Amino acid sequence: MTEIKKEIEITGNERSRIGVYVCHCGINIGGVVSVPDLVEYAKTLPNVEIAREYKFFCSDVGQKMIKEDIEAGLVNRVIVAACSPRMHEPTFRIACKEAGLNQFLFEMANIREHSTWVHMKEPEGAYETAKDLIRMAVAKSRELIPLEVQTVSVEPSCLIIGGGITGMNAALDLATEGYKVYLVEKTPTIGGHMAQLDKTFPTMDCSSCILTPKMSEVSREKNIELLTYSEVVEVTGYIGNFDVTILKKPHYVDQVKCTACGICIDSCPIIVGNEFELGLATRKAIYVPFPQAVPGQFTIDMDNCIKCGICERIDVCEPEAIKFDDEPEYLKVKVGTIIVATGWDLYDPTELKQYGYGRYPNVITGFQMERLLSSFGPVIGKPVRPSDLKEPHSIAFLQCVGSRNFREGGNQYCSRVCCMYATKQARQYKEKHPDADIYIFYMDIRAFGKGYEEFYESAGRNYGINFVRGRIAEVIEDDNHNIIIRAEDTLLQQPIELTVDLFVLSCGLEPRADADVITSLLRIQRSADGFFLEAHPKLRPVDTLTEGIFIAGVAQGPKDIPDAVAQAKGAASSAAGLMAKGEVEIEPFFAVIRPERCIGCGMCVENCAYGAIELVDDKRFGLIAKINEALCKGCGACSGNCRCSAIDIKGFTGEQIYSIITRRL
Repeated sequence: MTEIKKEIEITGNERSRIGVYVCHCGINIGGVVSVPDLVEYAKTLPNVEIAREYKFFCSDVGQKMIKEDIEAGLVNRVIVAACSPRMHEPTFRIACKEAGLNQFLFEMANIREHSTWVHMKEPEGAYETAKDLIRMAVAKSRELIPLEVQTVSVEPSCLIIGGGITGMNAALDLATEGYKVYLVEKTPTIGGHMAQLDKTFPTMDCSSCILTPKMSEVSREKNIELLTYSEVVEVTGYIGNFDVTILKKPHYVDQVKCTACGICIDSCPIIVGNEFELGLATRKAIYVPFPQAVPGQFTIDMDNCIKCGICERIDVCEPEAIKFDDEPEYLKVKVGTIIVATGWDLYDPTELKQYGYGRYPNVITGFQMERLLSSFGPVIGKPVRPSDLKEPHSIAFLQCVGSRNFREGGNQYCSRVCCMYATKQARQYKEKHPDADIYIFYMDIRAFGKGYEEFYESAGRNYGINFVRGRIAEVIEDDNHNIIIRAEDTLLQQPIELTVDLFVLSCGLEPRADADVITSLLRIQRSADGFFLEAHPKLRPVDTLTEGIFIAGVAQGPKDIPDAVAQAKGAASSAAGLMAKGEVEIEPFFAVIRPERCIGCGMCVENCAYGAIELVDDKRFGLIAKINEALCKGCGACSGNCRCSAIDIKGFTGEQIYSIITRRL
């Protein structure tokens, strides 16, 4: 009887004792509406026993006020009218739990983002909106019932998608802590785009000198299973228990027998464009991407191979490593966490016809310039003009190509690295050719990182690089393939016509072309710019909204190498934190089936983006839907589309939503 009485006291509408706590949030709320008036209004609502105000309820003092009211038995439901639940709902839930109240008997009314911020110039409208939000929160809280978190075990292993500098650092950090790591890279080697760089700004360190030891360390680490030339093709399961299917593409060369001697390359008659060199050089149909590649064994490009059999001959391949009958292999693994570090693609400037890329041979991208400057690039670090292979005596760089592009259909965000890599490349060329004329056309120079401003100032002061503020209007070619640039110097407010030997487009960074595939596989979201969406831009920058899956590096947004590595460490730490627990709590906001109403139509299965619903044959009710509570995210797509009203969402039941919409308090 005591338990029944306690349950009635907590869940019955007639016994609800609601406390409403209205936060000033400094002047964010209190500077727009009268908080005391909102408190007085809240006191008029049914079942509201207490209504209080405070400047910052998220502070220790504010939380203590709420706890004291719970512990004194004055309230058994709590409403905080303040900021976004995304910001502080966990804070107040913990406070309720510490005071002995079920944490899910808490409701938050967002009167900052949904009221005072959007109606800042209309205080009366903000006040009325805030009243409505508080009223709806009270209506819902009367229908709240206690919920309990569930726990699931966590597999102590991690899948990392992407073998660039971000993925490698995350893998090494986790492996060092003793966790099994599956590092999947779709190309034949790890290293990513950093392997294509010559030097790194602002220290001008050799990129290969930094990267190559890290690649070797990854290949030697016993806790890392390196899966290059592989792709993730299926992911099922949920946090702590992801089932992953990985396709290992055939190399057509036995990776164990191959000694990477290179004799097969000399014998291969097929020559194709080299994607690593960005079209500035060629390679054979049998190849290794670059000299320092890890793994260093060869791969046959079957899209171009004619199967002449020369490489298969014993006098060419003594270890008999060539396998023309090689087949794809599927590997199934179980992991507890996943880190997405898929990197970026370079913006393709072909569509910007006014700059002549693709039409004029001496118009190249900044990344192509990087390969020309590289000591192991196509011209061994001595850049030449593509048209006649002569050293250029004058070079112009154009910034923000494809970035901050509001009018021409490009990307609207800043790619962050372009200003610095153009300055670095200009400085590198000046070091080798002090008499060369270098121009950098820019809108704004964004030197945001440690030592970057000094690096930029040094380029102009010590190296004589000319920074010209202004956009280029037109680019044409003369009879000698020189590039004629017509622009405006917006500081001098006068037009410019300049002839240079080489024109470099500092292109920005874009999400990878296959980002949609990852989105579909992992059921994670993307932001408006196309990069993967973090759970919170400030407090959870490497988490996704799908528990157990993390993002890092440029997959999350444009950034330089130090920031990418920092995020890799953050993602690895977050993944390790989950795996170290051995089990994880799952919030009880998931869908539940009312079996007596379900007719087994399967519409909910089709509408579930998380694969959390299946049809099962129940002995009592026949064919009905069944929810995997660990997979379900409580999005409500199934409930909203259920023609029989057979699905409810815990914490957002039909009765609770109906009370918000219709109840007159």
